[in-house]
Amino acid sequence: MRGWLGVLRFLADDRPVFIPDVVEQELIDAAASGASGPDQVLNADWVQVYRSTDLAFISAQASYENRLVAGGKNRGECGVLAIGKVFGCELVIDDSTARTIAAEDGLKVTTTVAILCDGIRAKQLTTPMVEKLADDLLENEYYLPFGEGGFRSHVLSEGLLDYEDL
Repeated sequence: MRGWLGVLRFLADDRPVFIPDVVEQELIDAAASGASGPDQVLNADWVQVYRSTDLAFISAQASYENRLVAGGKNRGECGVLAIGKVFGCELVIDDSTARTIAAEDGLKVTTTVAILCDGIRAKQLTTPMVEKLADDLLENEYYLPFGEGGFRSHVLSEGLLDYEDL
């Protein structure tokens, strides 16, 4: 997780990075159950937690929760979607159902893999670095649409990178 945070901070440059308070709570719960990665996010001074009592935000979050939450899961995605709806900012969402809803609502969304590919194309990251990072994320139960060792074949088969980019 630490590697991903460093890469995200580097690629974000001077753009602010926010997580909604429901994601913060998910991270706190994960850390309490012994996961090591969440503490790194919670302690990153450049990741800001968005807390709001704004009616538009609360209404948007509740609307997304009605569509997405099942068995207590996906609350974090709902908070992220609500931030996008209220503020029009770019979202990083890896969950396919949440991405579909974002697209239906006209929200600007990207994925972890797309961010990493952008970094490779811009020559800010190398393919071996990203392959190692992806495998580290997978080891820490971060969702990616491929298994360990599968970054290169996935991005090529999905057309996210060309052979020349690698």
